[in-house]
Amino acid sequence: MNHSVQVPASNTNGQHDVRKNSVNQKFLAELEQQARALEPTQEELGELFTKVERYARRHISNVCETPAFVKSKERSVGLLSSPITETGISLDDTLQLMYDYVDHEGLNSGSPRYLGYIPSGGLPHSAFGDFLAAIGGRYAGVFHSAPGAVRMENMLIRWMAEVVGYPKGAGGYLASGGSIANLSAVITAREASGLRGADYDRAVIYMTEHTHHCVDKALRIAGMGSSIRRRVAEDDRYRMSAEALEKTIAADRASGLNPWLIVASAGTTNMGTVDPLEDIASVARSNHLWFHIDGAYGAFFALCPEGQEVLSGMDQSNSLVLDPHKTLFLPFGTGALLVRDQEFLGPAHGGRGEYMRDMDSDAHELSPAYLSPELSKHFRGLRMWLPLKLLGVAPFRSALSEKIHLARYAYERLQSFEGVQVGPSPDLSIVTFRYVPEKGDANEFNLALIDNPAERIMKRWQDRDANEFNLALVNNLHRDGRVFLTSTRIRGTVVLRLAVGSFRTHLEHIDEALEVLSEHVRALKES
Repeated sequence: MNHSVQVPASNTNGQHDVRKNSVNQKFLAELEQQARALEPTQEELGELFTKVERYARRHISNVCETPAFVKSKERSVGLLSSPITETGISLDDTLQLMYDYVDHEGLNSGSPRYLGYIPSGGLPHSAFGDFLAAIGGRYAGVFHSAPGAVRMENMLIRWMAEVVGYPKGAGGYLASGGSIANLSAVITAREASGLRGADYDRAVIYMTEHTHHCVDKALRIAGMGSSIRRRVAEDDRYRMSAEALEKTIAADRASGLNPWLIVASAGTTNMGTVDPLEDIASVARSNHLWFHIDGAYGAFFALCPEGQEVLSGMDQSNSLVLDPHKTLFLPFGTGALLVRDQEFLGPAHGGRGEYMRDMDSDAHELSPAYLSPELSKHFRGLRMWLPLKLLGVAPFRSALSEKIHLARYAYERLQSFEGVQVGPSPDLSIVTFRYVPEKGDANEFNLALIDNPAERIMKRWQDRDANEFNLALVNNLHRDGRVFLTSTRIRGTVVLRLAVGSFRTHLEHIDEALEVLSEHVRALKES
């Protein structure tokens, strides 16, 4: 059968003769019948709801008992044996593929014993927000398209601004995570400062060795790869030294460079340390620099009294990144950028197309599409708004306080373990430590701060046995899988990290983690 649609013939005046339109209506009916599969019946929807709900319930009921990590990467290869085809398969078979090849390999980020990287957990309430957002299909980028969705996001932005102490003129948007939010912050600072391409190779950014690598990445993506990065000296707690910062800025200015941007951390990924934000803010003000804080991990600890004390000065920054998918426990893909003066966001990210003219006529609220890189925007606000409305802020505040105290508890217990060197006491909820075998270097942890290159090389040689021991220890923990911790290197020294961040992690899980850790230390010493 010929399924081509013929172009209508034109008459002598150049007009189409609709009588000769030969659209094949039978063919259209066939297409419609096949396309109707995309519109499930109520009965089909009922089956989807029932079976997916059963699957989700089983997952949640087992998430605390399943391993925190399954190191194998081969099991998921089986997924490739069921390729995408012209015709579908049953829901039962589809869910079985998920169960067999996706759910039981790699990290179980919902586990209470997931204590590596920066845990979260994926709050179930947020999943219902995502479900409703997907079902509704609201385009959340422009007010004209979905006034309620945009108002919801802007309300959440204002709430976060209040949490961190920003004034009423602050603004921002919900991003996919800290990397994109930090990129937007760099671009906003660049435009607000009036930097142009010819200025980039003289523009200086001040950070530390522990600044998240996404800031370097953001500078490259923003076209500022030629800019100068200064790794400011740190104090004995691995925090940016405000005194060293002041001196470095003065030296750069005297050399004819253009000090431009300070990037401080409200909780580093490596060690969880919080830079002295008030002191850095003072340096930024006196030198007229843009002051940005990467608070992707730590900023939400401002909700609890213990965090407020550590995070003092966060409100004095020009811009700030937060990740609700970290310490608000939301699903991955939820970040935020706040800017103290929202007027800087539009010029840095705005843009218009003629095809969007109808959307410009109803601007009762600022639209995220004109404040961020995204035009096509997921209705992220619902995954954040729903749990906050259902639960209120109080449980989140208590959970964050609990995480800080659990980290302090782990830190105290680790100090009593034979052969353990601990890092600085935790500012928030990350504990750093290492085991030193009898034949290793028994020097204090903070000797990793040695600046002299020759001494550092010697120390690395002395640390070789300790480093190998700790790497073997973390590898054995990963093979075991009951508890998941991660390692890092601090100036050549291998350090283990215990990061308390999941809403499901409680005292019993810290005790269990420390017991599993001790078990593997004993086994490694005997091997």
